[in-house]
Amino acid sequence: MEINGKIKWIDETKTYGSNGFRKREVVLTTEEQYPQHLLVEFVQDKCDLLNNFQTGQNVKISINLRGREWVNPQGETKYFNSIQGWRIEPLEGAATSEMPPMPPASAFEPADDEAQDIEDDLPF
Repeated sequence: MEINGKIKWIDETKTYGSNGFRKREVVLTTEEQYPQHLLVEFVQDKCDLLNNFQTGQNVKISINLRGREWVNPQGETKYFNSIQGWRIEPLEGAATSEMPPMPPASAFEPADDEAQDIEDDLPF
């Protein structure tokens, strides 16, 4: 599966336990009528994939959905879901809200006076 959106936040890599389990989280905001803020976790060697990305960047993340079951001390069964990323890449040609810069006037050629001598045959 893949999700597209803009990076809202990137956490630093955190290490857990004595075996050195590593996890790094990123929040991706989807660009749709009702934007969603999705927490995606990258684990172990995949943590380093986020090093070349920054907040505000439009990306595509390849993900796996993970679920687990947990029985609490009272004997109740609980279920947890997580989104785990395994690849991230920039979205090429992402639309921006900014207009491209206007070229300077010197980049345009002056109008040719002969072109204005063409007879206009339009009825209005």
